[in-house]
Amino acid sequence: MGEFTYFSFGEFACTHTGKNLIEEGFVLKLDELRGLCGFPFVITSGYRDPSHPEEARKAKPGTHAQGIAADIKVANGAQRALVVKHALELGFNGIGVAKTFVHVDTRPSTLVMWTY
Repeated sequence: MGEFTYFSFGEFACTHTGKNLIEEGFVLKLDELRGLCGFPFVITSGYRDPSHPEEARKAKPGTHAQGIAADIKVANGAQRALVVKHALELGFNGIGVAKTFVHVDTRPSTLVMWTY
């Protein structure tokens, strides 16, 4: 794994199995997003092994299981807005907005956004 400014590889390990197949290119892009936002990112979910309970219930592997997604903890609406604004600028194609986190991913499709 390459060098990251704001993250360590271990931050993205599956909370269920400890495995970590996060893609380096995804973390580099996330590192750039963190720099633009200007506040620390706590990753609440990074790589998820296919056996992770959230993934096991899905018909096909989600973006977390593909190693191209992360959930970023946010404290307020200003942080949510910054993450979404800059994620769009950087070309993240999947953005999910919840009260306490923002999901970002680099799915190979057209832009999609949702709320939780």
